[in-house]
Amino acid sequence: MPERRSSRYGRYHGGPDPLAPPVDLAEALDAIAEDVMAGYSPENALREFLRRGGRGREGLDDLARRVQQRRRDLLRRHNLGGTLDEVRKLLDAAVLDERKQLARDAAMDDDDRAFREMRLQNLPTSTAAAVNELASYDWQSREAAASFDRIKDLLGRELLDQRFAGMKRALESADDADREAVNQMLSDLNGLLDKHRRGEDTDVDFDDFMAKHGDHFPENPRNVEELIDALAQRSAAAQRLLNSMTAEQRRELMELSAQAFGSPGLMAQLGQLDANLQALRPGLDWGGAESFRGSEGLGLGDGTGVVQDLAELDALGQQIGQDYGGARMDDLDLEALARQLGPEAAVSARTLAELERAMRDSGYLRRGTDGSLRLSPRAMRRLGKTLLADAASRLSGRQGQRDTRQAGAVGEQTGATRPWRFGDTEPWDTTRTLTNAIHRTVGEGLDPGTLRIDVADIEVAETETRTQSAVALLVDVSFSMAAEGRWVPMKRTALALHHLVSTRFRGDQLQLITFGRHAGLMDVEELTALGPWREQGTNLHHGLLLAGQFFRKHPTMQPVLLVVTDGEPTAHLLPDGYAWFSYPPDPATISATVVELDKLGRRGAQATFVRLGDDPGLQRFIEQMARRVGGRAVAPDLDNLGGTVVDEYLRARSRGRDDDLLWW
Repeated sequence: MPERRSSRYGRYHGGPDPLAPPVDLAEALDAIAEDVMAGYSPENALREFLRRGGRGREGLDDLARRVQQRRRDLLRRHNLGGTLDEVRKLLDAAVLDERKQLARDAAMDDDDRAFREMRLQNLPTSTAAAVNELASYDWQSREAAASFDRIKDLLGRELLDQRFAGMKRALESADDADREAVNQMLSDLNGLLDKHRRGEDTDVDFDDFMAKHGDHFPENPRNVEELIDALAQRSAAAQRLLNSMTAEQRRELMELSAQAFGSPGLMAQLGQLDANLQALRPGLDWGGAESFRGSEGLGLGDGTGVVQDLAELDALGQQIGQDYGGARMDDLDLEALARQLGPEAAVSARTLAELERAMRDSGYLRRGTDGSLRLSPRAMRRLGKTLLADAASRLSGRQGQRDTRQAGAVGEQTGATRPWRFGDTEPWDTTRTLTNAIHRTVGEGLDPGTLRIDVADIEVAETETRTQSAVALLVDVSFSMAAEGRWVPMKRTALALHHLVSTRFRGDQLQLITFGRHAGLMDVEELTALGPWREQGTNLHHGLLLAGQFFRKHPTMQPVLLVVTDGEPTAHLLPDGYAWFSYPPDPATISATVVELDKLGRRGAQATFVRLGDDPGLQRFIEQMARRVGGRAVAPDLDNLGGTVVDEYLRARSRGRDDDLLWW
């Protein structure tokens, strides 16, 4: 019979879940691109998306809030008087049991009874002083003696639990042999650390120590450095716990520590251990303190654990904040996050880390020559496609659904045919071509069963010629565009038009021209990453000059001029290249702008002026400029800016042919 095997199923605790669905980059890319267009660098835009999170997914800000809330809860819930309170209860119980014994012991000498009662009556109010006062007391009650011994045992276990997590419970029923084993472990540990400080230890020394005392170290360190790391973090937390106490609490504990296990030697060993660890790990926080203000008392061991939790939460806060150089989501300690906030928080952080890794590895982001992160051409194409689809939906909603025919290099078929000529790219008319071949074969007396097509037989479908366009898109990048919230819609418009031209009308040429105090040529990637300018000036004159140069480079194409602006011209270019700025607009600026526009009008440019804003002066100026060159003036809402500019481009290039523009 084949061997039967049983299977066990449970939560996956490895790396990224191999069965988890791939992360969706579409939402992240759209959000990042939107922030980039608003002026963020791609690096910062990625960080902002990770902070915000996505639909149904926690972001870093959510995790940071939870970390801070847990930290506040720990401080508000606890106080540091737990050990002192427990010692006080044991002391009170011992004194009460002793008084009861004195009262019922009829055989005791009256003077001895009176002396003992007076001693118990006049104990110091300080818990530590009272314990030290009774250290040499000859207890008459077995119950009282047992309670007082538990004080010594408690103090020893608490002091050890401060340095070695879990020691308090491990030594709860310890005998003298167990205590001696602990003393021996401390002595051997200090010996090992002393040798390590001097650089004299070997791997054999560490192996021998762990073989002898490894049960006391559940962390299972693999070498002396890992051992020191675990001990030093706990020891530093213990020191911060003491620093967090009141001066009275510290004094009480220091006085009580002499009673730990009834042996002052324990404190000497622990003091040496602390000194060794602080010397070996001076960079840890040994001087910090916390402000506990709750009602739930903490013992020394548990309090040290809480202080460690607080330190771990602080470290998580730094990792989640990502505010240091070279920060990556992979820096997050997922195990610590699960310990502090639960497994679902670790899942959220892992998803964010995978998303960041996927964005960097997917090709949507790339490093520029200067090392900065940028949107890749692939990302730009996807973004342009999204923006163009948005513009198309708004345009179709306003004007009716468009045809879905795609524009190509040739025009629409007329229904006529003509003989093929060398260089023709039009499609063959198959029926006419085969008919010509059959007639020629029969006329030459050849066998029709061996039909062969000759070049002279070929006829092609006749088409109308499409007009190619040279499109100059002039976008205003003056200060007012950013101040009035028009910066991002302007960029979205440019990207949508760029994608349309580059994918649907490849024969056309598009030039983006920005104009502020000066004008300049700019590619779509530069415009996308361009931050809001704080320079005043609307130099439309310079922009029209550059548009004229662009049109002259493409003399056979139909010139199309699209101008997006929210202000009258307030600057013009002087012969020496200096930009003259004046507000209100100088007549010389208006004159220079009009002269340059007239030149473009004489070239036959199809002009559209897109006005943003309701300023009456701007409205009059734009309408006068449009009438001057037989163009159009439109004033869309910001939400419809992209659709309007795309529509005006299609109108302009179709004026020679009414059916040329119908592409979606």
